[in-house]
Amino acid sequence: MISKLQAPTGFEEAFDGLFGRAFRVAMRVLRDPTAAEDVAAETMARAFAHWRKIGDQPWREGWVVRVASNLAIDTARARSRMSDAPLQEISHEDDDVALRLALVDAMARLPKRQREVVALRHLAGLSEAETAAALRVSAGSVKTHLHRGLAALRARLGAEVPGIVEGVARDV
Repeated sequence: MISKLQAPTGFEEAFDGLFGRAFRVAMRVLRDPTAAEDVAAETMARAFAHWRKIGDQPWREGWVVRVASNLAIDTARARSRMSDAPLQEISHEDDDVALRLALVDAMARLPKRQREVVALRHLAGLSEAETAAALRVSAGSVKTHLHRGLAALRARLGAEVPGIVEGVARDV
């Protein structure tokens, strides 16, 4: 006999808003509604599993955005590995796709905390204070990791990195 799993208190009420936020972040990275929906669904499954820990916390939205951005980056990396076309061919056909693949690859090479800060600030559009609360670090730490992360991305992708990252975020 299969019994219905009871949702933790507050999960159903928060679901729509959190799912929408996770979907938007995944869509900014992946630009594929089906893949973004899969990432958002996986994010919410993880939120459900951790709800007792995150449900009442002021940083729960940041937690969801961080999980969604990490899953979206992982999905984009897996897709790029499965692609038969070399990156040079893709860049000639579609500069936007090549740029996104390069950004995903560069973001994946960042240390975890730098990747999280860049994703939350630029892809999810969280403020410095919201990012600090989501990651449970100080605002100064957010500034430091953002500075270092953008510097590493600039070294890999060129001087236009903030514009590239913000452009990817605005495309959705």
